[in-house]
Amino acid sequence: MSHFEFEYPYAFALLLLIICIYKCPAALKKIIFPHIDLFSLKIGWFNRDRLLYSLIFALMVSALASPITYDSKSSHQRKGRDLVFALDASGSMGESGFDKEDNSQNKFDVLKSIISKFVKERYDDNVGVTVFGSYAFSSVPLTYDMNAITYLIGFLDVGIAGENTAIGEGIANATRILKMGEAKEKVIILVTDGYHNSGSISPKDALSLAVKEGIKIYTIGIGKKGQFDEALLQLIAKESNAKMFSASDSASLQDVYNEIDQLEPSQIRSQNYLNKHVLFIYPLLLASLLMLTMVLRRRAR
Repeated sequence: MSHFEFEYPYAFALLLLIICIYKCPAALKKIIFPHIDLFSLKIGWFNRDRLLYSLIFALMVSALASPITYDSKSSHQRKGRDLVFALDASGSMGESGFDKEDNSQNKFDVLKSIISKFVKERYDDNVGVTVFGSYAFSSVPLTYDMNAITYLIGFLDVGIAGENTAIGEGIANATRILKMGEAKEKVIILVTDGYHNSGSISPKDALSLAVKEGIKIYTIGIGKKGQFDEALLQLIAKESNAKMFSASDSASLQDVYNEIDQLEPSQIRSQNYLNKHVLFIYPLLLASLLMLTMVLRRRAR
């Protein structure tokens, strides 16, 4: 559903000048409306030319107020959070068989598919993505553009950040992204299928940095029991006042994201519009056509 509004509604205060067309002294009229001589000098509130001149002026003020339409999924008071996915893209994420219905897909492909579906339904969140392997990097900065997120996630692949598993680097990089956000509630969703074995920062040190920023870290271990560091993921989630999940296949991973989807939102203010369409050209064109019509009529008299 689309909404309609004026970006600069205070411009309508100029409509008070229309009174001057009827009541102001001639000398003042020539200053405010220099081309008033194009119209009939007959007096009276219901004079056709003066009414048309008032309409033209009202249309020009409407154009100045900048009418727009925008998608209803965007508003000035958005409820949601700053949320960053920290995704393990190490070599072990290339293991196939995680999806029982499609053995050709590896863990990382299934993860990308579920995340893409998840973000498309999170209209109120400000989402970013960091990827870690032997090191970590920011794949998507915080944004409301869910289509852009799903598009960029499609370019990620196993090994894009190296073959090892730097969980600490993943948390630290996600924390740096969240520092740029303004939401009251900040969340990291950390997904891994292994043990920390790389990077220049330990998971515990990275966790301390995140906790100082008030960031919750929901951890998800994927794969069979023993394939990922469950104790570490439990610690990270507990210390950040969040929760740890495990998923042995694609169906259980989807269940995890369904549960995370129920997180309590916090308010976040946005001055942006989604699918914004500027409409000022229409009243401006109509005013111009009416003005041209009246000028031509005046010359024909």
